[in-house]
Amino acid sequence: MAYWLLKSEPPVYSYADLERDGRTIWDGVNNNLALKHIRTMQPGDLALIYHTGDERSAAGIAEVVSEPYADPALADPKRAVVDVKAVRSLPQPVTLAQIKQDSSFEGFDLLRISRLSVVPVSPEHWQRILQLAGESS
Repeated sequence: MAYWLLKSEPPVYSYADLERDGRTIWDGVNNNLALKHIRTMQPGDLALIYHTGDERSAAGIAEVVSEPYADPALADPKRAVVDVKAVRSLPQPVTLAQIKQDSSFEGFDLLRISRLSVVPVSPEHWQRILQLAGESS
């Protein structure tokens, strides 16, 4: 199982929207590296849903529930998407400021390549984010 961070603008689609819908297509990714990450996702992978904009925080956890496939809304087979379902909201959002202040996140792509919308998360970073959110191991 792999861990990911998926960025979303809350006014467009928030973690609360995913909870309401239960499941959605994760689309709208344009960057080549982010698309490469999507193409490596597998069912059972977990993803933090990270709110961009004014919030800048991890809000909830989703599970990848499909193999990657071409976006059915576009005529470009390179534009991959996956289906995700809501797992749970985090007890407390984990802010970008908290992550930046924590030295254990050195080398984390969220900080290194800040514009990337799909970011791999190491198991160590995943566990630290859950700790910061107030979840027990």
